[in-house]
Amino acid sequence: MIANSPIPPVVPAGHLARHPQPVLELPRELGLELRPWRPGDAHALLAAGQDPAIRRWNLFQVASPEEARQRIERMHERWQAEQGAIWAIARSDGDGEALGLIGWNGIDLTGGSAEIVYWILPAARGGGVAVEAVKRLSGWALEELGLHRLRLCHSVANPASCRVAAKAGYTLEGTQRGALLHADGWHDQHLHALVQGDPLGAE
Repeated sequence: MIANSPIPPVVPAGHLARHPQPVLELPRELGLELRPWRPGDAHALLAAGQDPAIRRWNLFQVASPEEARQRIERMHERWQAEQGAIWAIARSDGDGEALGLIGWNGIDLTGGSAEIVYWILPAARGGGVAVEAVKRLSGWALEELGLHRLRLCHSVANPASCRVAAKAGYTLEGTQRGALLHADGWHDQHLHALVQGDPLGAE
């Protein structure tokens, strides 16, 4: 009788915490990059907390500059705890203004999975920013971090996120019933996924 060998973690513990969070370039024509959040970006979080679309679809609220600064501190703490990895979508020249957020929640290094979250402030909407940011960060998660499966979930009443998922190469796998509690009640949720070997940017 052969003893079963334990399954090794997909990504060893410590892989995130022992490295600084990187700056990731987006296509040059966008003039944007993905970088860690800074204390001076608190105004961008506060603006997002007041934006109707972000509040509706991301269930995101920030009530004060102090709360925004605390959230930024928690982002860095979650990187060290290997529970989350959140970037600012920011201008790559000038003052580096933060115009959006993108990152990974629910990181499971042992199982090799995570869920992507993102939002874009009105000044940067359109022009494919969300798609390019999702593609870049998904490539980083699969190729550099070494995760196996990535999820993108959204309310079925938000077709814009369906388009982003499809353009970034995520496959629609199904609908999760009554999965999201919004201000107007429970929403069904679309589940999209990207796994190792899937092409990025498939239509």
